[in-house]
Amino acid sequence: MRIGFGEDTHRLEPGRALWLGGVHIPSERGARAHSDGDVLLHALCDALLSACALGDIGVLFPDTDARWKDLQSRVILEAVLERVARAGYRVSQLSGVVTLDRPKLSPHRATIQARLAELLSLPEERVGLTFKTSEGLAPDHVQARCMALLEAL
Repeated sequence: MRIGFGEDTHRLEPGRALWLGGVHIPSERGARAHSDGDVLLHALCDALLSACALGDIGVLFPDTDARWKDLQSRVILEAVLERVARAGYRVSQLSGVVTLDRPKLSPHRATIQARLAELLSLPEERVGLTFKTSEGLAPDHVQARCMALLEAL
């Protein structure tokens, strides 16, 4: 078995869509990013890559490359899962924490959990999510941290 940790942070700005775990969250502000800015999927990808010592998504999908502009993070995750499988592993469990002051994420927990389970081919009870606020310390950003447990194929 292997374990990996990843995190991602993006500034929020008006007029951008807010994506978390592959789910569009209604919001007046979204992540300013080269891709769709889904911090939860980005943190997950880095956790998976870290567990297998395969670098990070900035190496695989650099924001300096115009080919990846507005790329859906689901596509990044698919590429990462292929690399993890080639390394001889699959995801066994995920634990994620998202920090966001507004909007409240609790009403979206089941939808995000189901989407992550689908993307990872896991039962929903192996996808744990925690939602936090910054207590007003950083209201203009969204952040995610993930731990992923991998098992050999």
